[in-house]
Amino acid sequence: MRLDLFVAGHDTQFSRTFIRNQIVAGRVLVDDHGAKVAYRLHEGQVVTALPFEHVADSPEPEDIPLDILYEDEDFAVVNKAAGMVVHPAKGHWSGTLTSALTFHFQSLSSVGGATRPGIVHRLDRDTSGVILVAKNNGAHQNLAAQFEARTVEKEYWAIVQKIPDRDRDQINLPIGPHPHHREKMVTGPTVARGKAAETFYEVLERFSNTAVVRVVPKTGRTHQIRVHLAHLGHPVLCDRLYGSTAQLVAGDLGGGASREEVVLDRQALHACKISVAHPSSGERISFEAPLASDLQTTLEYLQKRES
Repeated sequence: MRLDLFVAGHDTQFSRTFIRNQIVAGRVLVDDHGAKVAYRLHEGQVVTALPFEHVADSPEPEDIPLDILYEDEDFAVVNKAAGMVVHPAKGHWSGTLTSALTFHFQSLSSVGGATRPGIVHRLDRDTSGVILVAKNNGAHQNLAAQFEARTVEKEYWAIVQKIPDRDRDQINLPIGPHPHHREKMVTGPTVARGKAAETFYEVLERFSNTAVVRVVPKTGRTHQIRVHLAHLGHPVLCDRLYGSTAQLVAGDLGGGASREEVVLDRQALHACKISVAHPSSGERISFEAPLASDLQTTLEYLQKRES
């Protein structure tokens, strides 16, 4: 039985939507670990419901500036800032992209549920770049079908640690949940509960101990690019979960007016381009998000150090 249905059957005073929000918030544990709403329970597992907390049924509109790259009656394209959570989750009930979207747009799709208006796909909190937002249910379903059929083309830009020994390569390794760390994913040929994942990368520029790569994920698994690159021994620069350095100052990069000035304090990963078929016309269209300023500054420091 699904976890949300199991809990709803044992505590009928709460709505199923409320219970789902509590599961997302980490208030329901399976064998002392957090789990997804649709997790399928097995015989012998122990489900623990912690004291429930109030969770808003939908995001509160907030006047947060948005960099809107494109908009029509069907969908919008936003250049998401690094540090912005896409939708409400445990510890992040405000300041989310959905709160900003609810304020800026009169109409958003409801297919994803009350807490995810307009959200067709995700970007990690500390990944910047292009993200699609559906403004009606028809457009949402059309775009979601394109993601499901893997016809959406996505490109990312990243700075990685060390220099790959190949100019380009294809990574075909399943990705599954980490057995002990609930926030992490793992990859490998024999990973438990793994799902097929495919990532292509190409080296664009090499430095003394880092490289700039273009990455094209063919699938859309959680943390896919970060996990696959880390598995190769080339974690994304400043990736707190999968790398070894969480922050870079000017001195680390070879210069700067203040050597202690923080240049980068989030993973050096940017969703630079996305290509889809327009939900109404079917015309193939592409959108690009300019490189975020912190990544541009980091790149300039690296280039200057090498010159």
